[in-house]
Amino acid sequence: MLQKLAIIGVSVCWAVFAIDQSPQKIEVSKTEKIDFKSGGVLRLTNSIGNLTIEGWDQPQVEITSVKSTKKAFSAAESAKGSAELDKVHITAERKGDEVVIAEDFPRHRPFPPSNPWGAGTNFDLDTRIRAPRDTKLVIAGHDVGEIHVDDLINDIDVTLLQGAVTLHLPENGSYAINARTDFGNVNCDFPGGEKRRGWLTGHEWAGGDSQGAHKLNLKVGYGDVVILKTQIPKAPPSLLNAPRAGNSPNGL
Repeated sequence: MLQKLAIIGVSVCWAVFAIDQSPQKIEVSKTEKIDFKSGGVLRLTNSIGNLTIEGWDQPQVEITSVKSTKKAFSAAESAKGSAELDKVHITAERKGDEVVIAEDFPRHRPFPPSNPWGAGTNFDLDTRIRAPRDTKLVIAGHDVGEIHVDDLINDIDVTLLQGAVTLHLPENGSYAINARTDFGNVNCDFPGGEKRRGWLTGHEWAGGDSQGAHKLNLKVGYGDVVILKTQIPKAPPSLLNAPRAGNSPNGL
């Protein structure tokens, strides 16, 4: 009986060891902050992957990036996976009233190509940025991925090769909107009109207040544009003049 238990114990140990040694994706994360005054420009160049920009009340830009390998590596090959991620560089620099975030990464074209539109890469990248709400946003030439913008109240200019752009904007904002996609759809909660473009494969949305305080210029090659209203909760009624318990207006 003890011999059987010993064999079972050894088998369990080997099973746990095998699980621990199973191939894993390599992941590296980094967070940095840069002082940034209100009303400045946040500019991204040569970006790729999933990107989220959120407005907040701090006089800073916070950049959190998570890069990971698409391939799983064994423990013996983990150094190879880390070396691949070391080739992906993300830099952030303040230049006067601008913060410029630039990405540099290797590109390759496998055969047959898995993605005929954007860059071929062997990594995934998720970037989350928090900036003052009245920041002007410029994303010049995002490659492949999704772009989500929440709670910014200034001009937004985005050019995306392939993926989707989703904006959540305050419902009481005034915007001059110019959004178009070559292959895809445009959906917008704000006033305006939609029409087909080119060979009926794309859409364009134009409208809003031409003299609006904020301009939205959104261009997507292959994918969709979605502009949604964010409802602002109404303030509750004041309780200062409310009758106290037991004191009715009629004195009863």
